[in-house]
Amino acid sequence: MSRYITVVGLEVHAELKTKSKAFCSCSTEFGAGPNTHVCPVCLGMPGALPVLNKQVVEFAIRTGLALNCEIKKYNKFDRKNYFYPDLAKNYQISQFDQPICEHGHIDINVDGEEKRIGITRIHMEEDAGKLVHSGETIYTSDSSSVDYNRAGVPLIEIVSESDMRSAEDARAYMESLKAILEYTDVCDCKMQEGSLRVDANISIMKEDAKEFGTRAEIKNLNSFRALMRAIDYEVERQKEILEDGGHVVQETRTWDDANGVTLSMRNKEEAHDYRYFPEPDLVPVELSDEWIERVKKELPELPAERQARLVKGHGLPPYDAHLIVSTKAMADYFDEAVKTAKDSKAVSNWILGDVSAYLNSEGIGIEDFTITPGNLSGMVNLIKDGVLSSKLAKTVFAEMLKGNKDPKAIVKDLGLEQVNDEGAILKLVEETIAENLQSVADFKAGKDKAIGFLVGQIMKKSKGKANPGMVQKMLKEKLS
Repeated sequence: MSRYITVVGLEVHAELKTKSKAFCSCSTEFGAGPNTHVCPVCLGMPGALPVLNKQVVEFAIRTGLALNCEIKKYNKFDRKNYFYPDLAKNYQISQFDQPICEHGHIDINVDGEEKRIGITRIHMEEDAGKLVHSGETIYTSDSSSVDYNRAGVPLIEIVSESDMRSAEDARAYMESLKAILEYTDVCDCKMQEGSLRVDANISIMKEDAKEFGTRAEIKNLNSFRALMRAIDYEVERQKEILEDGGHVVQETRTWDDANGVTLSMRNKEEAHDYRYFPEPDLVPVELSDEWIERVKKELPELPAERQARLVKGHGLPPYDAHLIVSTKAMADYFDEAVKTAKDSKAVSNWILGDVSAYLNSEGIGIEDFTITPGNLSGMVNLIKDGVLSSKLAKTVFAEMLKGNKDPKAIVKDLGLEQVNDEGAILKLVEETIAENLQSVADFKAGKDKAIGFLVGQIMKKSKGKANPGMVQKMLKEKLS
């Protein structure tokens, strides 16, 4: 089979965290009964006129600045015309030739390699309604219902350049973009609720080709796993077509997650198919320098800046810092914990280790974690001060999970204080040597593993409370 290069560009729809819709006062709250958050404007009733939500513009500016974009001080809305049940008025208010943001970028790191992914544009638009199918997919459904609660909810569409060359690139881009949207507080990024959706444009070309191949667009991917699987499947599908002498058709496809395949939906539309024209019911948006500058000054610390601070200020390895800042909630938890911690690296190790393992097993985020940053910090300090061994800290952690108890109280109640008394440890060392003469002989004969066995026996005698460092030191002194 010939060698091919994968080419991926992503179109990300981010639902903005406004309380009301883009052009009317209907609520954007998720989970209400079907068709209860609707009015003549978002239902497209004749004579109903849209009024632009100022917060939508503010959030678009904030996102554009965070993504290194040029903010266009003059931009306008357009009508994107198409006929589909989820669009009550048969057109969507969007932006076409004059979007609010252009020419940005995101820097990603994949397997240690830095790469810059260009952002073509960001534009404001309204969401369409939601089709609720009777079956698992549109292909297996006998009927579909329409819920217009989502119609008119404000979106920004973030369109990347076709700079990604693998599913791993696409995931890294989405992780970085999701983090920036969370840090700027413009989107809650709950992919399971549809507030962050991805369309992937995928094509392949031979290594010596000078132009991209024909692309297929995979619609509404709602998880990173689905995104990666869809890219990998689509690349293989297109390879087989080309190797068999066929031609890839430009089309829109859907992802069937249960079967792990993409399915054809319709021919891919071009801009002229939508018959764009300026929205006659809305005036152009004109932004002042003062407005843009104010938003710029109010930008929070972004993930890249925060990662650099954790590396420089707390001595974390870059990879660990990247994992910590990947979600704002986790970074906030870390920052709160290290305010009182004596060892920032130990806090990071616990968050990325036992804490993350627990969160994954429970299927929750750190914002729902029962142990407070202060109590995690308190446990770390007990280890640092030699009061608690690292091994017995696991027991304390498990107890804290039951009710966020104070770690000092747990150590006292369970009698877990680490033994640091030299006389007591020396006695344990001498007893263990006397009881294990063969292991002593093995050690003196050059078998270094024997000392590990002896240390284990001493720790067993002390029920894990003896200071392991002191045990090692005294044992070696006695044996030599």
